[in-house]
Amino acid sequence: MAATSPQRITLIGLGTIGMSMAALHLERSNTTVDVFDTRPDLKDHVLNTLPNFLGQGSRTTGFDPQRSASLVKSFIESGRLNIHNSLNTACASATIVQEQGPENIAFKESLWAEVESLAPPSAHLWTSTSGIAASLQQGSMRDKTRLLVVHPFNPPHTMPLLEIVPGPETASERVDFAREYFSVQGSRHRPVVIRKEIPGFVGNRLAFALFREACHLVQEDVVSAKDLDNILMASLGPRWAGNGVFESYQQGGGEGGIGAFIEKLSSTMQEVWDGLGKVNVLGDEETGWKDKVISQVNDTYGTLTPERLHEKEERLKDFVEVQGKTYGDSHKE
Repeated sequence: MAATSPQRITLIGLGTIGMSMAALHLERSNTTVDVFDTRPDLKDHVLNTLPNFLGQGSRTTGFDPQRSASLVKSFIESGRLNIHNSLNTACASATIVQEQGPENIAFKESLWAEVESLAPPSAHLWTSTSGIAASLQQGSMRDKTRLLVVHPFNPPHTMPLLEIVPGPETASERVDFAREYFSVQGSRHRPVVIRKEIPGFVGNRLAFALFREACHLVQEDVVSAKDLDNILMASLGPRWAGNGVFESYQQGGGEGGIGAFIEKLSSTMQEVWDGLGKVNVLGDEETGWKDKVISQVNDTYGTLTPERLHEKEERLKDFVEVQGKTYGDSHKE
């Protein structure tokens, strides 16, 4: 079955990522979505939460919760969205099974062995893990060629990136199918196939590296959490959103490109690299960096209201939309 054909997608785990993935899949008119979670209030949870990820409204009308709630009910009534209290029934007719469960190897390994026994043998198996390789989840599976990572960035119904990470035994046609599914004409998503398994994949490795240094700078009283965010949003944020890391430095090097940039700043760059912070997220209680960072962030931002969250969602959509614009003879696709 081609990736552009009608698909029946089973989602296992209905936390924030699961709900957002449901919204992503339901955007396509030729999909049916089956959802399963062990929580006892699953139906109420879907009815109360999924509307927040659908029908965000226009810039002028804003978010309409009543319209979004009606949209969820219409999906259920039409059979495009089905809520299951059994993993067996949820997987029975799936062409794609996608899990958003806990970041726990033992859990995922057990789950996929069970899913393999329940889902049709042709079904594609996707794990939305943030950093656990597919090869670490395949241990008890008979057919290891079916499973691969499809790592979205939060929230996936808005953020374009999907990292597709096969294991050594994942079949190439399974990789091609996943890439094609998210590349369908009109989709804003940008699937990228990662060539090697590595903890955290690529997006999170970059994000966590920056986060570690940010925590170090706050711990050392070089800058406050609020000012660090302002620095990022007024410099690297817009620059990298438009050009990425390497193209930015290619441009920054002038006629000599990135080679000239590295040559000109090599001494400073190496001094910075050698002095980067090494905070330990699993320990370092004696330094108190976690308490300092958490306290400053809570004092600055507090708890975001639903209205504020929707405002940030709309801003994020605007950023993504601008990335897709063409300016003059831009070479970008």
